[in-house]
Amino acid sequence: MKKPSTLKCLALGTLASAVGQDAHADFIKDSHANLALRNLYFNSDFRDQPGPAGQSKTAEWAQGFMLNYTSGFTAGILGFGVDAMALQGVKLDGGAGNHRGSSMIPDDGTGAADQWSRLGLTGKVRLGKTEARLGTLTPKLPILVSSDSRLLPQTFEGAQLTSNATDNLTLTAGRLEHATGRASTDRTGLAVTGGTRESNEFVFAGADYKVTKDLLVQYYAANLEDYYTQQFLGLQHTFALSEGQSIKTDLRYFDTDSSGANGGVSGRADGYRASGYTHDQSGEIDNRTWSAMFTYSLGGHALTGGYQRVSDGSNFVQLNQGSLPDKGAAGGGLYLFTDRMLTSFNRAGERTWFGQYAYDFVALGVPGLRASMIYLKGDGIKTTSSAEQREWERDFALDYVIQDGLFKGVGLGWRNASLRSQLAPAQDQNRLIVSYTLALF
Repeated sequence: MKKPSTLKCLALGTLASAVGQDAHADFIKDSHANLALRNLYFNSDFRDQPGPAGQSKTAEWAQGFMLNYTSGFTAGILGFGVDAMALQGVKLDGGAGNHRGSSMIPDDGTGAADQWSRLGLTGKVRLGKTEARLGTLTPKLPILVSSDSRLLPQTFEGAQLTSNATDNLTLTAGRLEHATGRASTDRTGLAVTGGTRESNEFVFAGADYKVTKDLLVQYYAANLEDYYTQQFLGLQHTFALSEGQSIKTDLRYFDTDSSGANGGVSGRADGYRASGYTHDQSGEIDNRTWSAMFTYSLGGHALTGGYQRVSDGSNFVQLNQGSLPDKGAAGGGLYLFTDRMLTSFNRAGERTWFGQYAYDFVALGVPGLRASMIYLKGDGIKTTSSAEQREWERDFALDYVIQDGLFKGVGLGWRNASLRSQLAPAQDQNRLIVSYTLALF
């Protein structure tokens, strides 16, 4: 058995402190719990990349259970509470010939695991409009995005502080130590794609300021010990043209440089390196990435166009533990417009144009039905040879939430994507999703 982490012990201590106080009505009254059910069929056709025994396809089907509990806060100047999540996945199909790696279902050494589960606890403390959380976290921040694109979500362990003490300003800071992948039950240290050595410190801080109700500006800074330091600037603005008609502008800029061991030859040789093209094939992180996206909305229609430019020093990086020994730790989100089903268009030198059309059928009297299609084309990708490479991806999504009757609230989803790349195998993928959230109290 693994020794409990210091963070988890502290989280349990916070829970004990909360329970030890007088039971305040808000602690009970403001508590709620739900059970989220997700049934996912995942099919990938790798076409020209045979895997073990010539296998070139993955076809897996599993059921996920996500029990979430959120407490209120105890009485007093300092309010204490605790959140908890229990996650379990059950294989329905994914036997020999259908399972490949840990794309969705963990590999137990002989094939797809029959079931996998984990528990997360989070202690929390509130003072006025400031809240501290310690334990299991699922951050959605420009410098770190917890991925929820498979059966079970990716989680992190650490501490996060969020303050809304000043009107229109949200301050965020934190420190993370471990991650648990989407297809894993084991926590690991932290790394980037290509890194084989673990870091156990990711610190971050940032501010979101609403200049007006339609204008948001953001600044964040983060450091992954022995890998990189990253700064982010963002701007979001919505301009209303008329009733039901608007133009939204979203601008993003990242500046990422090597830090600690990644900045030295010996550190990179020891495993603190990034994959992909880098200057002199050194594995050193050195990247500037900027992007712009504009969305015109009219009634149920939304037409989007955008552009992204990745500098040629290295790939754009954020946390991804996929190169560590626990292959189930692979996969992570990137705060990029181009982070899609099959690739992220984040390679060194890559220039990406993209366009999307989305429609909400509520405008036609069919609430709950939505569809979207996006096409992305990247070129100028740097390689160790003189030739620059290119790639494209097309994604389609269709979602419907049943509005009434016996199955009210059941969500049905279909995801379809195709990737053609000169640097990665051609791939077609389909995902079928049935989801439902049951409120327990």
